[in-house]
Amino acid sequence: MIIKDISFAEAEKNISYDRALLESAESGASGEALRFWEAREFFIVLGRISEARRDIKIENAKQDAIETVRRISGGGTVLQGPGCLNYSLVISYGRNPLLKNIKKSYEIILNRICAALGRLNVRAAFEPVSDMALGGKKFSGNAQARKRKYMLHHGTLLYNFPMEKIERYLTIPKEQPPYRRNRAHRHFLTNIDADPRRIRREIAAAWGT
Repeated sequence: MIIKDISFAEAEKNISYDRALLESAESGASGEALRFWEAREFFIVLGRISEARRDIKIENAKQDAIETVRRISGGGTVLQGPGCLNYSLVISYGRNPLLKNIKKSYEIILNRICAALGRLNVRAAFEPVSDMALGGKKFSGNAQARKRKYMLHHGTLLYNFPMEKIERYLTIPKEQPPYRRNRAHRHFLTNIDADPRRIRREIAAAWGT
């Protein structure tokens, strides 16, 4: 597995690069990869089938000129920006046959990430189906896109993110994991206390890059 620490100024490029990594691996031009990136400006990312009018406070986003882009993976709508470290894994199913099972793959991958964060004294927990949480508060949402031979798993890691921005631009999602209990963003989300450079190192070590 190769590691890439590549962030772009443009929102669309940050999103499309993950797709390019997956397609390159599937075509045989490359292989497994782990990428880290962090947005320089705030922008909104819709999941593959998310609806902007349902998930975004559109007037607020328009007023502040917040760009919206769409990714190829499922999952919910998220706000990107400084203080949110992203990681993207392109993984072969040959690594572990259980990765072909969507729910099991989240469990396998996120438990490994939680163990890596544990080495930074972050007591993270996997919250099905696709979250990581600290003390019952979410700091990481994750999503996947799948091809025949490879899958893309990518996620957010909030470490210094202004929660008031999420309140301003995103509605409370209609579909929620049970542990959310309809909490507002400011009561449900949290930052982890860890240096993003050390987060990168521990996650990279966890995947043998």
